[in-house]
Amino acid sequence: MSLNIPYRSPSDAFAATAARRPDAPFLLAPASAQLPYAPEGFKIEYGAFKAEVERLRAEYAAAGYGRGARVALLLENRPAFFLHWLALNALGVSIVPINPDVRPDELSFQLELSEADLLVATLDRIHVTKDAALGRARLIDTDSRIPPCRTNVSGQSPEFNDECALLFTSGSTGKPKGCMLSNRYFLQVADWYLAQGGVAELQPDREINLTPLPMFHMNALGCSAVGMMMLGGAVVPLDRFHANRWWQCVADSGATVVHCLGVIPAILLQLPATEVERQHRVRFAFAPGVDVRHRATFEERYRIPIVEAWAMTETGGAAATTTAREPAGFGARCVGRPSEGMEYRLADDQGADVAPGKPGELLVRAKGDNARAGFFSGYLKDEEATEAAWQDGWFHTGDLVFADEDGLLYFFDRKKTIVRRSGENIGVLEVESALYMDTRIGGCAVTPVPDDIRGEEVFAFIVPNADVDDAAELAASIVKTCAERLAYHKVPGYVAIVDELPLSSTRKLARGEIKTLAAAAVSAHRAIDMRALKAKLRHG
Repeated sequence: MSLNIPYRSPSDAFAATAARRPDAPFLLAPASAQLPYAPEGFKIEYGAFKAEVERLRAEYAAAGYGRGARVALLLENRPAFFLHWLALNALGVSIVPINPDVRPDELSFQLELSEADLLVATLDRIHVTKDAALGRARLIDTDSRIPPCRTNVSGQSPEFNDECALLFTSGSTGKPKGCMLSNRYFLQVADWYLAQGGVAELQPDREINLTPLPMFHMNALGCSAVGMMMLGGAVVPLDRFHANRWWQCVADSGATVVHCLGVIPAILLQLPATEVERQHRVRFAFAPGVDVRHRATFEERYRIPIVEAWAMTETGGAAATTTAREPAGFGARCVGRPSEGMEYRLADDQGADVAPGKPGELLVRAKGDNARAGFFSGYLKDEEATEAAWQDGWFHTGDLVFADEDGLLYFFDRKKTIVRRSGENIGVLEVESALYMDTRIGGCAVTPVPDDIRGEEVFAFIVPNADVDDAAELAASIVKTCAERLAYHKVPGYVAIVDELPLSSTRKLARGEIKTLAAAAVSAHRAIDMRALKAKLRHG
């Protein structure tokens, strides 16, 4: 075993902490979280939870579950999720965490691909499975007897390199891919997270980690959950982000660390100032993707430094970056420095290294003899896609990144969302940032759409801050204002005024859906064509 991690699996890490600190809190939530399944909140100690895990592990063991089997969990961020996960992990069973917002076709696809033996759901979530084809999975609720395992298992104990969970990538096109993630993967994610240092220095046996992020993503599952198990800390697993109760919940929980994504600080900054927003014990917010315009204001108002980071489901902690040790005020879209065990290159479309300051695709691998050590184990049933991602011995992230002279890395854009217009690469984030400087805009999303002449054109969905009398007039005015901040070719050639933007379960822009909707709007002539105005702006 490498990395000096003394555990085979997350369940081993949990058991070790439970033996050492049985009376310490493991899972907690205050009443102010207003969880529908626990209105009074809860506080569950390591020792008491370990006894429940052991009871359930014995039930799964008696039913024949073990290494090689998969069990899907539709249990949200509830204590029941951790109970079933740890019991199954102790037997070497891999879990398939299910997004509660999943649609029937999506659920059918995930169950078919994973070949899950079982789908465990809470009683109030079983309706999510209606109209879905469950494949070979038997559906039970958390009070049901566990049916016999139908997979041929190879043992009933966890192994370091065996699959711990199957997580699905969101993907920008096509069906999501099932990422096979090992016990080593999650332990290494936690190890990286705990070793960030700087403003993210964590104290053993003292931390309370609050997250509204879902356990079907590696951030919450690896950093918050496994991280606290290894550290001896507590997890506050919220059902999701609720702005109007956030600060009361943070204060009442005693959280020392909060996790969020870029959109959350922006939403919180829109709230009126209250006494409770300063009554917290939070030392830092782990918040990848925060707009630089919001970061300084958030840090000053709430007195919480923001730690930026970069990682992917496929890379985990084997290839990740953090700003935790950087001085305050680091630049826009800075994602910090690489982890110690990570090698990287920034390459152009021909695979050659780019010059400093120029964006190139981020290619990563682990140092040492095994380039894939600690990464995902592959895409389930898609070896071709796995090997394509690992072309020439480097994992191709699909992210465009540039480095400054000091070695700091900066996220530029996703390669797949770059607008390639007349041979020019246009970053959608750059256009969105320029649009957001217009106070009439409450939200926006930029994406490429096909163009017969230019190859691709810039398309912008706009959510206005006020009612609109004339959408075409507003669109023209926005494009003219944008042209004052950007070169003409980066200005939107199409605009659609909408009420809301498609968001993923973690409140990120659903880029794949946005791209599809934009192409459909252009082909159906539902978008406002700004190309003639754009050409006029070029010539002054």
